[in-house]
Amino acid sequence: MDKLTRKALFNEKGDIELSKRRMINGNTTNLNDFNNIKYPWVSDWYRLAMNNFWIPEEINLNQDVKDYRKLDENEKRAYDKILSFLVFLDSIQTANLPNVSEFITANEVNLCLNIQTYQETVHSQSYSYILDTVCSPEERDEILYQWKDDPHLLARNKFIGDEYNDFYENRTKFNLVKTCFANFILEGIYFYSGFMFFYSLGRIGKMPGTVQEIRYINRDENSHLWLFRNIIQELRKEEPEIFTEENNAFFKEMIKKGVEEEIAWAEYAIGDSIQGLTMEMVSGYLKYLGNLRSKAVGLGKIYDGHDKEPESMTWVSEYSDPNFVKTDFFEGKVSAYSKSSVIEDDL
Repeated sequence: MDKLTRKALFNEKGDIELSKRRMINGNTTNLNDFNNIKYPWVSDWYRLAMNNFWIPEEINLNQDVKDYRKLDENEKRAYDKILSFLVFLDSIQTANLPNVSEFITANEVNLCLNIQTYQETVHSQSYSYILDTVCSPEERDEILYQWKDDPHLLARNKFIGDEYNDFYENRTKFNLVKTCFANFILEGIYFYSGFMFFYSLGRIGKMPGTVQEIRYINRDENSHLWLFRNIIQELRKEEPEIFTEENNAFFKEMIKKGVEEEIAWAEYAIGDSIQGLTMEMVSGYLKYLGNLRSKAVGLGKIYDGHDKEPESMTWVSEYSDPNFVKTDFFEGKVSAYSKSSVIEDDL
């Protein structure tokens, strides 16, 4: 029941009929036919993702170079640690997505996963650009590899990394679904928590270039979150035997653990030492995210009293709202991308 078959590469005997196409264990031809797709949401996702093109180096970081030297001790510590965390997350995403794609037998979904993999490399490029610009080479290398020496940061990375390794080493249907949930937690809780800190700096007028880079990354991650939510939903329809009451409880507990580990990480990296942020605000926001993500994949809420975005944190969604980030980089407006202008905040 838990057998998972790797997709064929060249398969002249593959199924052509859409009714026979499956998310996993299908008999795919690997033909990319945009006129015949089984999952109608793929078309919208693909167009959205293609419109999200951006170039990290076109964002001006001159002010960030000055601001980085003026960050207080707590701000700099949090900036370095959270950036190190995000660098690792995007790197492991880039490495793991092909492992997932290897067993997805719906060719149109694999096209989406390929775009996501590309976008994750752009995010890594963005972080490298930030570090190369605002830091000395010695500072850059120290930030990049903090996860190897900081036990708190290493523990953060191990939760998702170990789940990915489980699938890499034991290719079963259950482990595939588990790695999809791990991806969903990474995209929908970990990234959002990290982005929140940078937006808090933006609120007080610091590191504007970094904030703009993060907003474009956030826009991509919104689409990645949508992608994996839909993959999980389709798997729930096609492979109902995986989503037993016991397994659903396990997946829900994964989301809860992700929230609780993120709260503990925020306590360590941010605490109550950053202007405009308190742990009460952060904890409430993360529990709200946990509920939002859990309900989105049909598991119900986890935390009572955290059904709405906290009033004290509404500024996060204002920064991350994709409608406030331009998607047409050549429309010629001041806030849009052009070869002769700088991307500026819309807020």
